[in-house]
Amino acid sequence: MEHLINNRVKNIEISGIRKFFNMVAHVEDMISLTIGQPDFKTPEHVKEAGKQAIESNITTYTHNAGLIQLREAAADFYKKKYHVDYSADHETIITVGASEAIDITFRTILDEGCEVILPGPVYPGYEPIIKLCGATPIYADIRNTGFRMTAELIESLITEKTRCIVLPYPSNPTGVSLNESELLEIAQLLMDKDIFVLADEIYSELVYEQKHVSIAQFLREKTIVINGLSKSHSMTGWRIGMLFAPEYLAKHILKVHQYNVTCATSISQMAALEALTAGIDDALPMKEEYAIRRDYVFKRLQSMELDVIKPEGAFYFFIKIPATDISSFDFCMDLVKEAKLAVVPGSAFSEFGEGYFRLSYAYSMDTLKEGLDRLERYLRQ
Repeated sequence: MEHLINNRVKNIEISGIRKFFNMVAHVEDMISLTIGQPDFKTPEHVKEAGKQAIESNITTYTHNAGLIQLREAAADFYKKKYHVDYSADHETIITVGASEAIDITFRTILDEGCEVILPGPVYPGYEPIIKLCGATPIYADIRNTGFRMTAELIESLITEKTRCIVLPYPSNPTGVSLNESELLEIAQLLMDKDIFVLADEIYSELVYEQKHVSIAQFLREKTIVINGLSKSHSMTGWRIGMLFAPEYLAKHILKVHQYNVTCATSISQMAALEALTAGIDDALPMKEEYAIRRDYVFKRLQSMELDVIKPEGAFYFFIKIPATDISSFDFCMDLVKEAKLAVVPGSAFSEFGEGYFRLSYAYSMDTLKEGLDRLERYLRQ
């Protein structure tokens, strides 16, 4: 009966990140620097709010778009932090993580045969959904621009079929972000074009030296902003995302969301309400610790004479493999075998990631030190 399965589903694959993680998870004495999951605990006051929701029997369906008080808190969060004003009633949707927000956005705006421009290398969660919608991903090769998506690159790829530009920043896997002038240049390019922007800002609270700027400041009526609490508040398992879009667009995205999941879990929504109000700055001490780890890892990688760009946000390094005659997958498998160290092959982030590997520093300093010691010994050999 397998021949009856949707061909588009058969032709997509499990994320290369998860595939590699699962492949090496059983190896004894393995140091894994693979998954982008904060090693901090969810803040205690947020967990208490979740417990209280259960005790208070807040365990029923909510409004499809989410509890109104949570939508108000989410809209207020974006206004305070990033100076973009959204209506809680008509322009804010609480989703089951940022992943669902990406899914329902693409399923709302994409038609058969249209094109989506996205940077390469990039997080692998976009391409499969684009293809499931019958659309075509068009990669902008950002390897020669310091992993930065530029207006010039975008302009060179726009056709009459272009429907959307994906801007994930800070970036997974590179840690590179975009500054105000770069975003303004992209916005000016798209100002008179019928093209949407999907701004994946899930790491917005983890930007180091500069301030995060949302492109929605300059291109609000064409932009869908996606964010969530997984990275900022170490709430990956709570599955709370936030989607902001102009009303004319949000009302259609909401229909897809409704038939997809009905609503985000009520218990997680109450925890998220606490996170976005009393815990609005909970990410700050985590960010300070990530910055310390980043600087340590960067210094170690430089001492190994590896070709790497210092991340501006998130918690990843995207590192060029020193050998030229080996695939990123084979390099990472050999690293597992010889050094008991797991990182993610660059090929997991599109063909433009080949020749690199991703290292996550969302781990304790002890784990990072041991992992980097193993990497250094391996490279010496």
